[in-house]
Amino acid sequence: GKEVVVANAVIAMLTIFGQQLFSFFTFSCPCHVGQNLIYGLAFLGVPALILLVVGYALNNQTWRLVTGKRSPLQEQAKPNGFLQCKLVCFVLCSITGRALVAPVTWLAVTLINGSYYVCAVSEYVSESYYEASPNVTADERRRILAAFPCSQLVPPELTRARDEVILLLRYQSQVAGWLLIAVVVITVFLSYCLASCFSPLSFLHFRYWSSYVSNEQELFDEATDQHSRLYAMQHVRKFFGFAPGSENVKEIRIPSLREWQAISGLAFLKRVDEEHYDYSLLHDWALKESANGKYLKTDEDP
Repeated sequence: GKEVVVANAVIAMLTIFGQQLFSFFTFSCPCHVGQNLIYGLAFLGVPALILLVVGYALNNQTWRLVTGKRSPLQEQAKPNGFLQCKLVCFVLCSITGRALVAPVTWLAVTLINGSYYVCAVSEYVSESYYEASPNVTADERRRILAAFPCSQLVPPELTRARDEVILLLRYQSQVAGWLLIAVVVITVFLSYCLASCFSPLSFLHFRYWSSYVSNEQELFDEATDQHSRLYAMQHVRKFFGFAPGSENVKEIRIPSLREWQAISGLAFLKRVDEEHYDYSLLHDWALKESANGKYLKTDEDP
């Protein structure tokens, strides 16, 4: 839907902005044999890999797929392994497509920029592309080529050769960047075409279904926030003797030291039975302990 397109565009723009800042403040080619390739590929690949992992981690569908179990309603019906496999593949492709937006943008922008590629492969340029001295050994030639990304390290007599090599490598890098963009655009287009061809829904029905899923999730989130707030309020009221926001509070409860200790510490989930969990220590205390204890009238001096 439109939200997905807007989200992907925002991710791409933020990635481009981050890449420019990253390059400006951190990238500095070592201009040394054997180190250029590692350094250049690290700046090309590692941020892309990190962005890919973050893209997977920030997608709610990833965690639904990882933590999800078969619905009891599905277990009652006759299982359809092929359909289940298709559904999992579709969800994985959807998650991967969203996760690839940032790393592909990073790779495309860095290749079009050319600096990382120039640094990584400068020492491997063939001598046929520039005027090389016939008296220079192969190792010396690689050392000179490795220094080409750093103009201050190149002797004046090799300035022209350096310019030719840098132009060649920038050309290769930018062509690779545009080819990557073309391949991604064509792949995305064909993927949407195939998904539409094999979809059991018509175009308008699919739009309605997408709108329904989006609205359902939005309403569910709102209900989740309100429900959890009301549920937590019951436990807070039991512990303190009043609920936040209450007017004309007549008395408050003074928790004991043992009760403060009971709700302090780390506890995320505690299984009560086969169907229920305690969500926190306060939740556990509220379900197990009575609310007896010391109460203080709010209109009296302590």
